[in-house]
Amino acid sequence: MKRTLPTLTALLATTLVAAGCGGASDSTDGGGGAASASGGKATLDLVAYSTPQVVYDELIPAFGRTAAGRGIGFKSSYGASGDQSRAVEAGLPADVVTFSTEPDVTRLVKDGLVAADWDRTPTKGLVTTSLVSFIVRKGNPKHIRTWADLLKPGVKVLTPNPFTSGAAKWNILAAYAQASDGGKDPAKGLAYVKELVARHVVVQDKSGREALQNFVSGHGDVLLSYEYEATTAQRKGEKVDVVTPGDTIRIEIDIAKTKKAPAAAQDFIDYVLSPAGQERFASWGYRPVNPAVLRANAARFPEPRTLRTIAELGGWTTVNDTLFDPDKGSITKIEQGAGVSTSK
Repeated sequence: MKRTLPTLTALLATTLVAAGCGGASDSTDGGGGAASASGGKATLDLVAYSTPQVVYDELIPAFGRTAAGRGIGFKSSYGASGDQSRAVEAGLPADVVTFSTEPDVTRLVKDGLVAADWDRTPTKGLVTTSLVSFIVRKGNPKHIRTWADLLKPGVKVLTPNPFTSGAAKWNILAAYAQASDGGKDPAKGLAYVKELVARHVVVQDKSGREALQNFVSGHGDVLLSYEYEATTAQRKGEKVDVVTPGDTIRIEIDIAKTKKAPAAAQDFIDYVLSPAGQERFASWGYRPVNPAVLRANAARFPEPRTLRTIAELGGWTTVNDTLFDPDKGSITKIEQGAGVSTSK
């Protein structure tokens, strides 16, 4: 179903529990209750995967200062991408959803909650992209540069659980893709993943945000994560560096409105994709999908030598069937062998 761009949550109950612990927030624009360009006041429910909360905490009030956003309130929920998608499926209110893997959106298409043409947009349904990278301690004391370095004796790796976190699926796919030459040698790719997971991955948290928090608290030598996570940590004063391997995968991050969303939902998406919105994403280390903004920030976002895509691996249907199927998936079996829960 997806898309070629220029190179350049647990279920509802779990999510609601997380919301009570800071996973959700309410905000208004402070515009004094004036009518919006969308036909009056509205409150939008934003359901997102965990890591871009720092960006949306800026985008929401900025949108509220625009003509279209004046008078619009927000209720926001953040958590592991798969858990968030399943929560919306189970009844969590949502007007705008943004997830870290396409299947988390297509689940809602199948349930009739999101239109089938959600990705027929100028950005192919994407809000940003990123790269799987290595987040290391300041100065890179373990000299982590390549995927082979992750398998050196004593190197401790953190990555989230791929059965709850979209971030972790991308991480594992990057590891698999580089070792298998884009899926051409599946056995070699799986052998690498097995050694990585069984011998070096010491913690698999529920979400990318939890994994980052665990890493900056002092656990592990390297965190497999999105390129932008290093920027987030650095902006919060954490002493970390980012290493982007020469062979990695492009992460595609989706955004969509639900069928019953008010007109203000599209106004918000339009703002997020505007130059002003995309510049805010770029400032936090996310690769813009707005071509002009990406060109303006090209020095910040160099291209790796080899950039893999999900399409190169056969697309999400193939990847989920062969690698992550709960009964027969090859990576499912590796994770189970390492004692990791593969239940969703």
